[in-house]
Formats: sequence, structure tokens, C-alpha cells
Amino acid sequence: MDCYKQKIALTNVRFFAYHGYYPEEQLLGNEFFLDLICTLHHITGKGDNLANTVNYEALYEIMADEMARPKKLLETVVENILTTVKDNFTEIRAIEITLKKSNPPFGGDIATAEVSLSWERE
Repeated sequence: MDCYKQKIALTNVRFFAYHGYYPEEQLLGNEFFLDLICTLHHITGKGDNLANTVNYEALYEIMADEMARPKKLLETVVENILTTVKDNFTEIRAIEITLKKSNPPFGGDIATAEVSLSWERE
């Protein structure tokens, strides 16, 4: 039986959320873009069945739930999402997550601030 690496990804998922260190960020909110890439083993010949893969709708629900709860640090948001995904989908072998904040409010001409985190199952 052949075994392949499969990638399931949700990219550039847009959220309006209230994450930020400064009180005005938590009051006014901002636009965020989230990328979640999961890698798992794919066994060929298993058929056309959702039970044989990771449902990306379930991944989206995890992302949306965490984005709805304001945090001061983007690092906390990505860690919480990554931990929830890895704990709920034991078939996932690796995860990479990136959260981008549009127009961070510190005076520069910066399109996004970005935080990434990756994990690999031993």
C-alpha cells in the first residue's frame, strides 16, 4: 500500500477581530489574515470518503472560535489554534500557522505584522 504526504490548507482566511496589545486595538479591531497548513499521511485506495481526511470545515471552526476571543498577543492566538488542531486531529503530522495583522498601529507604512508557528509530531 502506497503512502503519500497530503497537505490540507486554508489560506488568506480573513477575519475582523480585536486582538492587540493596546486598548484601542481591542476597542476598534482590525483585519487579520490567517493561513493554516496541515500535513498528514494519505493512504491511497481508501475511496472518496470524508472520514479518510481532515475536514477543513472543522479546521475553519477552530480558527474562527479563537479569532473571536480577543488576545493581546498574536503569538497567543496562533499557539492556541495550533494546540487545538493537533489535540483534535491526531492523524496530522505537521502544522504551520501564520497570522497577519493589517496596518498595525505604530506609525509606520507597514502593510502587515506577521507571526508564524510550526510544529511536527515526533
